Amino acid sequence: MHHHGYLWTGVKERFDQEALRRPPHPDPPPAGSRPELIQRYREVSAEFPTVDLPPLETAYWLIKPPSLVRGTWHEAKEAAAWLRETLAEHAHRFACAYDRDATRLATLVDSAAEQLASGRDVSYGFYLEQPSYLSLAVVTCSPNRSLPQLACPGPGG
Repeated sequence: MHHHGYLWTGVKERFDQEALRRPPHPDPPPAGSRPELIQRYREVSAEFPTVDLPPLETAYWLIKPPSLVRGTWHEAKEAAAWLRETLAEHAHRFACAYDRDATRLATLVDSAAEQLASGRDVSYGFYLEQPSYLSLAVVTCSPNRSLPQLACPGPGG
């Protein structure tokens, strides 16, 4: 078991494009559907695996391009350390003082270490100075608990 880290920062309006953050339905629209529905299905099917937006379901990071992986760790503690460092780098930009609280952030990191050690994924999101958003995720791989059929993005995955 190992863990992959993902980070996304960007304009909140782009983050809110949920159609690009969820996998397309497994069945395409039926024949005779409105052309715009068929076209939108094709767009989402093509874009979801490659777009850098955080997926609504954390495990789907595994189908994104390997270039989006910010780090890979064999130990949950190492992945949690990356979370701690990344949160510290961005905390001064958090829109809410509550989110900047060092004790709260330490609790999040400790909780993440426990979840990762048990094979679960973690995902955190924070509003930054308007209109930005920060999304952090660490996905457990080999296999992933929630979607074991997804291949690892690393070598030999």
